[in-house]
Amino acid sequence: MDSLTHIVLGACIGEVWLGKKIGKRAMLLGAVAQSIPDIDFIASFFLPPAKDLLAHRGFTHSLLFMVLMTPLLSWLADRWRRPHDISFRTWICFFSTQMFVHIFLDACNVYGTGWFEPFSHYRISFNTMFVADILFSIVPFVAVMILLFTPLTHRLRKKYAFLAMTWCALYLLLGVTFKMIVESAVQKNIREQQIASKRFFTTPTPLNNLLWYTVIESDSGYYLGYRSVLDSKKKMQLHFFPRHAELTERIQDKEELSLLMRFAQGYYTLEMQADTVVFNDLRFGQMAGWYNPASGFVFHYYLQNAEGNDLVIQRGRFSNWNMAVVKSLWRRMWGRGD
Repeated sequence: MDSLTHIVLGACIGEVWLGKKIGKRAMLLGAVAQSIPDIDFIASFFLPPAKDLLAHRGFTHSLLFMVLMTPLLSWLADRWRRPHDISFRTWICFFSTQMFVHIFLDACNVYGTGWFEPFSHYRISFNTMFVADILFSIVPFVAVMILLFTPLTHRLRKKYAFLAMTWCALYLLLGVTFKMIVESAVQKNIREQQIASKRFFTTPTPLNNLLWYTVIESDSGYYLGYRSVLDSKKKMQLHFFPRHAELTERIQDKEELSLLMRFAQGYYTLEMQADTVVFNDLRFGQMAGWYNPASGFVFHYYLQNAEGNDLVIQRGRFSNWNMAVVKSLWRRMWGRGD
C-alpha cells in the first residue's frame, strides 16, 4: 500500500491501543510503527535496479523481521517517557499488530511480499487491491483528521478509530468477494473460448475494485483482458501478447534477466524498442489498457539501457491519461462498454 495509507491506519490503531494512556502521541507512534517495514527504501541508494526490486518488500516485510523487531521496539518504547502504566505485553501486542497489518496490506497487491525471507524467496500476492485505493484510504484519513482536532476527553475518540479500522476490514472482504466473482467469469471464458491456459491471475485496475485486469498464460504468450464485477456480457474481449522468449539470446547480463523473471513470477514478455530489449512485467498492468488494448505496459525495464530504469514500477502509469481515458475507466467500472 501507499505510505499515506500506512500512516493513517497506523495512527488509528495507535489511538485504539494507547490513546487513553498517552494521548495524541499514540497516533504519532502508531504512524511511525506502521511505517517501519518500509525502511527498505534505503536499499535503493546502493543496489542496482533489478536487485532493488527484490529487496523492496523483502526481508523487512518478513515474519522473521516482525518477530525480531517487535521485542526491540517494545523495549525502547517501554523506556520512553517513564514513568508510565503501559505493560510490556501491551507494547508487544501494539508493535506486532502494527507490523503485521503493514505486511498483510502490502500482500494484497501485485508487487508481492517476502513473508518467508530469508528462508524462501516466494512472495505472497493476494492481488485483491490496487496499491493506492482512495475508497480504502479515505475513511482512516478522515478519522485521523477528526482525532487530531478532537479533545482527549471526547467520549467518541476510540469509536472514530474503530470505525475506520472496521471500514478497512470490510473493504478488504469486499475485494475478496469481487475477486471470486471475476475469477469465476474468467474461468468460464477460458473454457468457452478454448484457451490452452496454464494459469491466470486477476487484480484490480487503478483506484477502484470494480474493474479487474486479467492475464491468462499460454505456452507462447498471454491473453489480456478486463472484467468488471458488473459486466452483463459473458464473453470477455481478450488480446494476445507473445512472450518473445527468443529475445533472451540478445541479453548478455543473464543474472539481471534471471532476477527480473523471478520478480515477475513468470508473467513477462520481451520486446524490441529501437535497439534495446525491453522486459515487461505484466502484473502491473497496461497504460489504460481498458481504453486502448494495444497500449504499453506500466512496468517496462530496459535490459540494455540501465540508466533508464530509475522509476520502473509505475513508469507512465498516468502519463497518457486524459478525460477520455478517465470516462472510459468510469464506464468500464460500471459494466458499460468493452
